[in-house]
Amino acid sequence: MTSQPGDLADRAIVPRWEWRTFGGELGGADDRLQALPLASSEERDETYVLSLRSGASAKAREGRIDVKQLQHVDAFGLEQWKPVLELPFPVPANGVRALIEALGATAQPPARPEYTLDELLEEVVAPSPDLLGVAVSKRRRHYTLGGCMAELSELRAGPAARRTIAVESEDPARVIAAVRELGLAARPNVNVPRELKALLGFGARRYAAVDVGTNSVKLHVAERGADGGWRTVVDRAEVTRLGQGLHATGRFDPDAVERTVQAISALAGEAREAGAAEIAAVGTAGLRLAADGAEVVQAIRERAGVDIEVISGEEESRLAYLAATAGLALGAGPVVVFDTGGGSSQFTFGHGDRVDERFSVDVGAARLTERHGLDGIVGDDALAATLDEIDSDLARLDGRSRPDTLVGMGGAVTNLVAVNLELAAYDPDRVHGAVLDRAEVDRQIELYRSLPAGGRRAIVGLQPARAEVILAGACVVRTVLAKLGRESLTASDRGLRHGLLLERFGRLAG
Repeated sequence: MTSQPGDLADRAIVPRWEWRTFGGELGGADDRLQALPLASSEERDETYVLSLRSGASAKAREGRIDVKQLQHVDAFGLEQWKPVLELPFPVPANGVRALIEALGATAQPPARPEYTLDELLEEVVAPSPDLLGVAVSKRRRHYTLGGCMAELSELRAGPAARRTIAVESEDPARVIAAVRELGLAARPNVNVPRELKALLGFGARRYAAVDVGTNSVKLHVAERGADGGWRTVVDRAEVTRLGQGLHATGRFDPDAVERTVQAISALAGEAREAGAAEIAAVGTAGLRLAADGAEVVQAIRERAGVDIEVISGEEESRLAYLAATAGLALGAGPVVVFDTGGGSSQFTFGHGDRVDERFSVDVGAARLTERHGLDGIVGDDALAATLDEIDSDLARLDGRSRPDTLVGMGGAVTNLVAVNLELAAYDPDRVHGAVLDRAEVDRQIELYRSLPAGGRRAIVGLQPARAEVILAGACVVRTVLAKLGRESLTASDRGLRHGLLLERFGRLAG
């Protein structure tokens, strides 16, 4: 950009690496910070000018307005921002033009020789479809953690308020270490302009993804902001057991089809009521394997108004990996992502965000439950036979190197984590990124095998509709851990539906 009044291009500025998260529950990280000595605190009113066309933003405070632009994002998701423009009020006309250019926006040419803040907001920002001005109040407390500046704050924009923790330093390794020390590494890095855009719905559009699985139908509705960031609107599942009886007959049970069609119709209606502009829907193992799969797809199209694309197991794996790598900080080392469902399990091997190999295996909780009678009290022989069958069917995992990271997703994994955390009400933010170790899986296997389905439904954290199939799912998870030489896995609450949303709509304009 050309040199303008207030241009910082020639000034010696060392950009800092920044990381931030928002949420009502911060996982105890706020308590950890408040146990440290307070370095400083302040209350401040600022005005942000948000841009629809770029991630850059302007901030007015203390008689000046400045612009920062995003320079880099590293493999961990840290962001490096650089100040590029600083202008005192009143801002001259050429400064206003420079401001608009720095924000990548279109606006009416300046009509005044200079502008106060109120004039800038009323005559330049408000008429532009690319810009939005918002008053923000901040209450901030600063601490020092691992050589980094750590901030615990509350931001208020109109009636809405958000609590936030931020960590920044010129050294990215220090920021990563501090974030991990706070137990926040599984959370995405969300900067203030992006959160404000999501909060205010600026430039946002909503999309939906439906995953029709062998055991459940899952819906994910999310709002994509102008900066490409996503905000969850609806995320839930209906257990319909579409695959009930499929293994024995090769065809779908009519009652299971009816439950599933009704669930898809209701979820699609919910997505449309939530404002979803488009719905993408896919079917997985059950619809791939059933002789009457095409007939069921046609029934769903006619009765629910939803077109189901039946995808391959390999495509399931790829989309699941996309969801996991987009939602967790996995590093650049070898990663295995597996998604075990009612009719099949998908495995994807990669490094960072690069996929090296993917495949699907016909190992699923619904099928195993029916074959071995795992929906009630289970004896030693039936459990041993189940584990032997899974071990044989997962032979493609034998002899592989131990990955740096193992990520598990799907209903079996998330329910095992929810039981471990004793979540009376499911909390996706607590499940996502949680660590589940082999000893806990073994404990739960022994618990489930000792109880009938009715007894399992009383277990805190277990979704009642999964009581029949949870033992089979736990056995699959236990076998995967053993074959890949891992004592634990990282759970992902993000699954196929999240990857589908990113794939179909992630590159669209907001």
